[in-house]
Amino acid sequence: MATKMFNYTKSILERVSFDSKLFCKELEKAVKVLLPYEIEQLRDWLFQYTKEKPELRHCLAFIN
Repeated sequence: MATKMFNYTKSILERVSFDSKLFCKELEKAVKVLLPYEIEQLRDWLFQYTKEKPELRHCLAFIN
C-alpha cells in the first residue's frame, strides 16, 4: 500500500510539473501523507527529476 502512495505521488508531481506553483502545492500535500522513508525516496527522486526542470528546484524547500 505504501509503495502505491509513493508511486501515485510521483505520477501527480510529473503531471503538474508544467506549473511550479501547483507542483509546490502538491509536494506540500505529499509530505503530509507519506511515511518518513518515503519522503527520503521522494527527495532522491526529486533531485534527479528537477535536474531537467530547474524552475521547480525552489519547491524542494517543502521537503527539507
